[in-house]
Amino acid sequence: MSNYANIRTQLEEQAASLSQRVQKIEAHLRGVDREAPDDWSDRAQFLENDEVLEALDEHDRATLSQIRTAIGRIDSGDYGECAGCGESIPVGRLKAVPFTTVCVSCAA
Repeated sequence: MSNYANIRTQLEEQAASLSQRVQKIEAHLRGVDREAPDDWSDRAQFLENDEVLEALDEHDRATLSQIRTAIGRIDSGDYGECAGCGESIPVGRLKAVPFTTVCVSCAA
């Protein structure tokens, strides 16, 4: 686990940042004081903005799940082992994509 302490710290920081962002997006989308504009073009823009925020929320939640899984793999000692072939994932790949579960060969 100590071999991946820096990566774990990076993952924890990224998870905290994403959690805050998800909370802000959800608070905005579910805000009771929000009313859609009466003008149809303004309303269309309002709804389109919400669709973009919902897509960002889904993406952030999926990334957060991957990060939490990676942290769990670090804690269990499985981190850095390819889920496809069982070989070690190169540290360079783990630094570039810290929540990856497969090596480059298995990803292709």
